[in-house]
Amino acid sequence: MLDESPNGGCEAVDGEAVAAVAKALAHPARVKIIGLLLSRAGCIGGDIVDEIGLAQSTVSEHLRILKAAGLVVGTIERPRICYSLDPSVLAPLRALIASIEAHGGPQAGAVCA
Repeated sequence: MLDESPNGGCEAVDGEAVAAVAKALAHPARVKIIGLLLSRAGCIGGDIVDEIGLAQSTVSEHLRILKAAGLVVGTIERPRICYSLDPSVLAPLRALIASIEAHGGPQAGAVCA
């Protein structure tokens, strides 16, 4: 959630959460993985490798980063792991974006230095 500050700006209550999600999404391969998972109810790791076209070790590292941020959840289905998205992790980022959108354009009389 965001708090309106007395000077008219907004401060993210959970800036760490916003930064962690933004950092996890800050790579084209990870965005591709998210897109792939969005197109399916779940996805086996090997399928991700085939679809993304990167080495298994590279995909594993990207999945590790997405999992650490909480965006991706892995469920073990022996002998494989099925990955899916956890959209609840996006709440702080969603709130920040909504605040920015609600702010609108440049304020009248604003000065840039």
